[in-house]
Amino acid sequence: MSNNTLTINDLEQNTAVVSDSNVTNSKNNEKLKEFLNLLLEKSKSVFFATIGLIIFGGFWELLSAYTQNALPTPIATLTVLKEMIVDPFYDYGPNDKGIGLQLFSSIKTVLMGFLFGSIVAIPLGIVIGANKICKLVFYPIVQLLKPVSPLAWFPIGLVVFKDTGMATVFIVFITSLWSTLINTSFGVASIPQDHKNVAKAFGFSKMRYLTKILIPYSLPHIITGLRLSISVAWLVIVAGEMLSGGAGIGFFVWDSWNALSLEKVISAIIIIGVVGLLLDRIFTYIESKVAY
Repeated sequence: MSNNTLTINDLEQNTAVVSDSNVTNSKNNEKLKEFLNLLLEKSKSVFFATIGLIIFGGFWELLSAYTQNALPTPIATLTVLKEMIVDPFYDYGPNDKGIGLQLFSSIKTVLMGFLFGSIVAIPLGIVIGANKICKLVFYPIVQLLKPVSPLAWFPIGLVVFKDTGMATVFIVFITSLWSTLINTSFGVASIPQDHKNVAKAFGFSKMRYLTKILIPYSLPHIITGLRLSISVAWLVIVAGEMLSGGAGIGFFVWDSWNALSLEKVISAIIIIGVVGLLLDRIFTYIESKVAY
């Protein structure tokens, strides 16, 4: 009887081990399939992106031939771009700085204006979204000022700050306001009534309601607004620095055009596009993490 009991116990243990092993193998297979599917999707994305770049490069080459190389060819432009990237931080004077220094100056200006804009836009958007009277008072002003061209604000920035650098920060600040403000107010205004009723039933204080319901629910909308705002801010900085001069990627484009170096102009355009894409990807990643 004792031997039979041991045999049954051993059989049960062996069965449990085999079952655990099967579960582990199944999980590993699922992870492998997920990895292979992800790798396949990435490979397809890279493949189609490469086709798109080849088509774009071919069109560019034809356009260069049509203009008799007045528009630089892709090879000539990439050669200049490589030279710019090899030594990006040289400084030979106010009007002769490396692309890295110019880019750093632009990013600093954009982040300053974007930060100030966010500090104003998010609280104001919460107030407008949470209070109907505030919406009636402020929303018409937002709709009135939102379509105004960013460059139209530049003279006002000069008058107020008496400095071209701060005037550029000002136009970035103004243009980065609207998307964040509108999306924040929409997110706050769309909080379901059930959420508000639960807060009342549990006697939430205003601070607890703000931190536990209002901000968590509207956060995806806020991040979407910030993503749109940073894109607009990066778009505006080039035009702003063309007006203000001195430093920045916009000034570099204008200075290169005055020097009749279209290769540098197009290289700067490529760099502007890459940085804008990276900024968008960063906020898209953050947006995916707070989505529900």
